[in-house]
Amino acid sequence: MKIVIAEDEQRAREGLREMIRSLGENYQIVGLASNGRTALEMIQEQHPDVVFTDIKMPYLSGIELIEAARSQNYHTHFVLVSAYAEFEYARAAMQLGCDDYILKPPMKDELKKVLLKIETNGTGGREETTESLRGQFPEAHPLVKSTLDIIESGYKCNLNQQHIAEQLNITPEYLSYLFARDVGQTFSKFIKSYRISRALLLLKEGGVTLKDVAYETGFTDRKYFNKVFHEVMDMTPSEYIDSLNR
Repeated sequence: MKIVIAEDEQRAREGLREMIRSLGENYQIVGLASNGRTALEMIQEQHPDVVFTDIKMPYLSGIELIEAARSQNYHTHFVLVSAYAEFEYARAAMQLGCDDYILKPPMKDELKKVLLKIETNGTGGREETTESLRGQFPEAHPLVKSTLDIIESGYKCNLNQQHIAEQLNITPEYLSYLFARDVGQTFSKFIKSYRISRALLLLKEGGVTLKDVAYETGFTDRKYFNKVFHEVMDMTPSEYIDSLNR
């Protein structure tokens, strides 16, 4: 999950970054903005999944930032983080499609809960919940888009970077370079995160055992599935299931 943080106070900005990083490597900070205008430029360049934004910032407020992004058809999730608890701010943000509203200083458990809600529930069936992988990286190299197609259709099977490179008639090293450059993650980390994102959907739907979820998402070993799940989500599959039932 790609995240941008928009916060004009340096200490608060860096503190939020470190707190999000501590939640697991599934959360990648791709931009830190000290004002709303810079944040909008980062949204245009990085196409983040989530933006945490303060309400009061120079050039563009958090509300104006959301409004500008929506007017340009970006489907980024927004979470307002502010010391200002007035209901009118929150109501205005929710009307623009803000996903949540949390007060400073944010607590780690609260951040995790917000991010999990975005990952598993989305917000009213927005586009990005069904968008193809290549659609999430519109500016990627054509070879990277082809790789994303292979991942999306074959994540339940054994995916090997070298085999994919052979299919595309390029070297594994060149594919590795292009993929990391355009996606922002290594091939192996992306595969792990994507498979776990599929596992989250299955767990949310319910009616399946953890063993079946592991096999349905490309893991042949239940223990390895548990390890990767914890690596990505910073919690076990059982703890995640418990969080859904709270």
